[in-house]
Amino acid sequence: MARSRKIKLSKIKPLEVVKYGHPALRSKGKKIDKIDDAILTLAEEMIETMYAEDGCGLAAHQVGRSLQLAVIDVMPAYEDRPSRAWIDGRELELESLMPLVMINPEIHPVGDERSSEVEGCLSMPGLHDEVERPARVRIICQDLDGSTLDFEAEGLLSRAAQHEVDHLHGILFIDHLSAESLKEHQPLLRKFQSQASF
Repeated sequence: MARSRKIKLSKIKPLEVVKYGHPALRSKGKKIDKIDDAILTLAEEMIETMYAEDGCGLAAHQVGRSLQLAVIDVMPAYEDRPSRAWIDGRELELESLMPLVMINPEIHPVGDERSSEVEGCLSMPGLHDEVERPARVRIICQDLDGSTLDFEAEGLLSRAAQHEVDHLHGILFIDHLSAESLKEHQPLLRKFQSQASF
């Protein structure tokens, strides 16, 4: 699945990742109607930021922009946390999707299987906990060319996509935790809130 517009990351500087407590993290992202130069530049900056922060995904909300835009690259974590993807039942070479830019994404669970794995968030550094999510999902989004991507994913790609699409709706991974688990994280969450800059 070739993309005609490959992202070049030369001379792109990382953006600041906003921390828990910033209002953008709880806002619903605005749909992107036009993929213009500003969106292309923001996507490039977000990819560079994701790599600089050693993350596997980043939503526009995490750089203070309430837009339906997220980026993912699961390849650096592939050996420890593998992923698979399919289009029309045909398995894809994962590298052909990465880095993945998702514009106006929708996610739909495929089947009833669920899995629990530890998640973290660049907006809450050092906070990790187990989150249960659907194991396999269908992802429908636009890429930077405005083409529609429609594929199924398992493994870290499935989890990262669900995590990032949650961000685009103002949902954080801690919202999936039990009240007991959330209580344990309160000291760190209060610390983030006190340091949040906006």
